[in-house]
Amino acid sequence: MIAHSRGVAALLAATVSNLPFGTLYAFSVFLAPMEALIGAPRAQMSFVFGLATVTLTLGMNVAPRLYHRFSPGSLAVACGLSSAAGLWLAAQASSIVQFALGYGLLFGPGAGVVFILGQQAVNQTVGEARRGLANGYVVSLYPLGAMLGAPIFGWSIQAFGVRATLAGLGLAVVLGCTIAAALVRAAAIRMRDADAADDGGRRLGPTFYLLAGVFFLAAAAGLTVLSQAAAIVQAYGGAAALAVGATTFITGAVGAARVTGGWLVDHFSAARVGIGAHACSLAGALMLAVVPTPATAVFALALIGMGYGIVSGLIAGAIAQYWHRNAFGFVASRLYIAWCMAAISLPVLAGALFDHSGSYAGVVWMAAGINALGMLIARRLPART
Repeated sequence: MIAHSRGVAALLAATVSNLPFGTLYAFSVFLAPMEALIGAPRAQMSFVFGLATVTLTLGMNVAPRLYHRFSPGSLAVACGLSSAAGLWLAAQASSIVQFALGYGLLFGPGAGVVFILGQQAVNQTVGEARRGLANGYVVSLYPLGAMLGAPIFGWSIQAFGVRATLAGLGLAVVLGCTIAAALVRAAAIRMRDADAADDGGRRLGPTFYLLAGVFFLAAAAGLTVLSQAAAIVQAYGGAAALAVGATTFITGAVGAARVTGGWLVDHFSAARVGIGAHACSLAGALMLAVVPTPATAVFALALIGMGYGIVSGLIAGAIAQYWHRNAFGFVASRLYIAWCMAAISLPVLAGALFDHSGSYAGVVWMAAGINALGMLIARRLPART
């Protein structure tokens, strides 16, 4: 009963802290108003998104060292304050440099640390039989945060302006991290099972690199959708209201797909799940390439995002199968380097190509090729150990 309560506390802590950070996936809602406010082109704004993912990944990779040296509660509060400071600076931005410093450099690291902190806490407290589902839920929190954040941001930007909206998000980040810290302290959650070995977590091996390849390819297409969904729908002729609604719908679909991916890897081989996920994204890309209409764009982008979401759940669940729970944070943080590389590849290229041609058609065909390659790599994933 005590173990169950600690698992619930860990899941709640991960929820309240990661939902505000998940609004990173609703970045596309900020594109047009920030471009107009500071006079930045689409490629520069895409660069800021890429920079935020780089610093977020750096935070993920230092997280295992930090949660072994500091209490998880204190760490969560410190990260909330540092990320909020970045958002408050971004809210004052008068140039792309200042916006990049606040949103790109300062917001990301705390988000990355808190994300790995939540994953490690969940894997230390949730039973093995449901660990894939639990991990799928945790990684779903980012798109779910974006799903909730997109309509709120759309309303807030219209009512109060983009600066007030960014400042309000900073307050939400601090509040969420503070509540998470209280939950972790109350449940006395530790970041490591002292009675068990690390079980070779630092010996990554071929399985790690196969997972990284599957993750990179799915994320390259999926992050392009999540970072520019509203802009892509508008580029295909959709109205502004449809673009904001599409962002909400797509991020919700990605969140559900992440939970599904975690559940699937509890019941089916990682290879089968990975192949099916990339096939889902491939179908979406081909649909949009063949029928380039606003309505088709919404559903096609959702399919691409869902494939990426399933792979995200697969990755989190597979780590729990291939490595010991003490090594989860270390392995996950290293795998998210592939996610980071994906974020600064096709999404940034998509922004540059749009500035040059005014179209996303070439990017859609690139996404199709990427997902076809992902299916081939996923076939090589081994059975659970």
